[in-house]
Amino acid sequence: MKHYTSIYDIENLQQCIADAKALKKDPYAFDDLGKHKTLVMLFFNSSLRTRLSTEKAAKHLGMDVMVLNIDNAWNLEFEDGTIMNLDTSEHIKEAAQVISQYADIIAVRAFPTLKDKDKDESELILSSFKSYATVPIVNMESSTAHPLQALADAITISELTEVKKPKVVLSWAPHPKALPQAVANSFVKMMQQLDIEFEITHPEGYELNPEIVKDSKVNYNQNEALKHADFVYVKNWSSYSDYGKILTEDADWMMTKAKLGDAKFMHCLPVRRNVVVEDAVLDSAQSVVIEQANNRTYAAQIVLKNILENL
Repeated sequence: MKHYTSIYDIENLQQCIADAKALKKDPYAFDDLGKHKTLVMLFFNSSLRTRLSTEKAAKHLGMDVMVLNIDNAWNLEFEDGTIMNLDTSEHIKEAAQVISQYADIIAVRAFPTLKDKDKDESELILSSFKSYATVPIVNMESSTAHPLQALADAITISELTEVKKPKVVLSWAPHPKALPQAVANSFVKMMQQLDIEFEITHPEGYELNPEIVKDSKVNYNQNEALKHADFVYVKNWSSYSDYGKILTEDADWMMTKAKLGDAKFMHCLPVRRNVVVEDAVLDSAQSVVIEQANNRTYAAQIVLKNILENL
């Protein structure tokens, strides 16, 4: 693995999941692998789980970690040929090369604008670092993808499934803010790689990028989609077709204990209680959100391990 910017950078998914589960049992088994190596983590947007889990993962491997919140640094310019006489002070061409001298791996977190679809889908920040940095790049959530979260989700399902071919449902839920499609996009891509029965449910108008959904089953009837589910992953996202817009905040789509049935409840966190999901679900034994969050460490660790082994 040279970079990890998409789940498709994983060559053998089942082996990757198995290796991550083995690391979970013995996190310090490879604590010499990252000795004298440095991970630089760049945050264009805030983070709780991603920052802490990725730093912990790196330290399990013996790496040094440096964290930079870009808001506290120069405003970076990403466009070619621009006349930098406004508020940007440093170009990505220099910045990426300079940071590469301080890092063996660079991890980047940068959210979308949710205003300019073409710009967001170009993954300007992530792709610029990939173009100009001279070390591997890890995606800690970008405009359209969150591959570390998706890998943690796959690990969680692998650990907790009790049937040969589980049914996994991705269900949209209401939210007062317009949120990206990144988590949903990567989850769909990941589920398409697993031997499961997969279904997506959401109100009309909230269709994800058809190039990502492909032939995955979409059902506009939430209750029907949830029948016989083993895992229900709940997530809000804003409209893709009417880009970045909130089309409805229909409270009927909130996940409840009655709807969940016997399924396990998944969410990437943070989650708004009694908006996205009711307390009775989150506080029940069916909620596996804490297990998911814990697996963020081992998803990041197996990615970093694979990259370090190829430096």
